[in-house]
Amino acid sequence: MRPATIEEIVGQEHILGPGKLLRRAIESDRLGSLILYGPPGCGKTSMAEVIAKTTHRRFERMSGVVANVSVLRGVLEAASGARRREGRETILFIDEIHHFNKSQQDILLPCVEDGAITLIGATTHNPFFFVNSPLTSRSQVFELLPLSEDAIALLLRRALTDERGLAAIRIRADDDALAYLARVCEGDARRALNALEIAALSTAPDAGGVVALSRQVAEDAIQKKAVVYDHDEDGHYDTISAFIKSVRGSDPNAAVYWLAKMLYAGEDPRFIARRLIILASEDIGNADPHGLLVAVAAKEAVEFVGMPEARIILSQATTYLATAPKSNASYLAIEKAYSDVKEGRVLPVPAHLRDTHYRGAEKLGHKGYRYAHDFDGHFVDQEYVPTDKVYYAPTDQGYEESLRRRLEAWRARRKAAGPGAGGGSES
Repeated sequence: MRPATIEEIVGQEHILGPGKLLRRAIESDRLGSLILYGPPGCGKTSMAEVIAKTTHRRFERMSGVVANVSVLRGVLEAASGARRREGRETILFIDEIHHFNKSQQDILLPCVEDGAITLIGATTHNPFFFVNSPLTSRSQVFELLPLSEDAIALLLRRALTDERGLAAIRIRADDDALAYLARVCEGDARRALNALEIAALSTAPDAGGVVALSRQVAEDAIQKKAVVYDHDEDGHYDTISAFIKSVRGSDPNAAVYWLAKMLYAGEDPRFIARRLIILASEDIGNADPHGLLVAVAAKEAVEFVGMPEARIILSQATTYLATAPKSNASYLAIEKAYSDVKEGRVLPVPAHLRDTHYRGAEKLGHKGYRYAHDFDGHFVDQEYVPTDKVYYAPTDQGYEESLRRRLEAWRARRKAAGPGAGGGSES
């Protein structure tokens, strides 16, 4: 059921729609090297084969999983020979190109540079991490998206009537069954078509010779859904990113969904707990100081209890933090101050704040400190750093509103005290 023409490709309108760059390049046979990046079953290989049929170049394909250096050199030599003898360029399609090591990828460079081959690399991994930068800089990178449910449903209906598919079998498929397959396959057309084929071939026809595909048959065909989640690559980082951003964005429903996906896929619950601790300070801070306590307690409880019950603890912490008032004022404060120190604006410690617990300190001018607890409201106006720059600016969110009002009151007292009040004598 692979598409034979551009028109048969379903989805990817953002790069293959009428007038889009990749479509124009394919139709005019002006294609340069490119890397197709996207999840399984989104059409990377199909697109490469359509390109091969549409253009007038030689087409070679190999897999990054099984090809070795000698095979690669043989293909490149043949491509260079065809260019010399026939003036024909070669499209070299490498599936799973991220499996090539640096040396293998470097071998491609000269042929890509001199035009002996037009490279089409396909990968499920972010090419800017897993493909050498010399190759990515000489190629256009196109990201393919998971197919929509409507797109997969269209492919399933096409497979039922196409001679290349299941047209030889009389099938009556319920719309509910096709919609179910389209939904649970998470944009993976290959998985949806495989499930449809299994359902059609394993279901006995009725008395009239018709195979009836119901929702129940579809569920049996797909069995348990496998979660796409690679623990040290894109799936891992993308999912934890979505999780943290959902908590930060105060969406407990989205956050719990991404939490469930990570736990179902076998993510280390301690890793999730550590990230919640960071978020509790970075994104909630003093708007709800209890957030950090909840996150730290969750981390301790997760280590003590373990899975599967740890998922309940993580869910409690996640929903609490997602619904807590948000502020990044504490995070911004340390970032600004750290930047000032790092960039060389290091300020001296005022004399009245310096240590006085050694002989000769007073002779060095280490005196004049005013003890705050001896003053009304346990506050005294004196200089604590020789700059007026504001690092911590509490928001009006949650408990931080109280902190903001308190700081404003102290600021008013400093202003009322007038110039020169900051020195003071020892109390």
